[in-house]
Amino acid sequence: MIRMTKSNLRKLTKKQLEEHPFEIIFHPFVTEKTMNLMERLNRLEFVVARSASKEQIKIAFEKLYKAKIEKINTRILKDGKHAIIKLKPEYSAEEIGMRIGIF
Repeated sequence: MIRMTKSNLRKLTKKQLEEHPFEIIFHPFVTEKTMNLMERLNRLEFVVARSASKEQIKIAFEKLYKAKIEKINTRILKDGKHAIIKLKPEYSAEEIGMRIGIF
């Protein structure tokens, strides 16, 4: 596992991102609100690397969870950068939540 800094995280190629997706996506963020998002709007929320771009988050998520993304929204909070990921209709956020242990 390589140590990622802001400067070399931005320089990662697509191939390197696919080899080290956990350098981008740290863990799911689970609250009552995110559970409602998952059930009603087919969305998941993750804490991600602060310097990660939406494209890097998309590549890492698709590699880790084998699901296609429709849209990504990001926001920066006190506890880090959060990515709210909307999945394409043919994929279920609840199914991915079950696989990663949210339920």
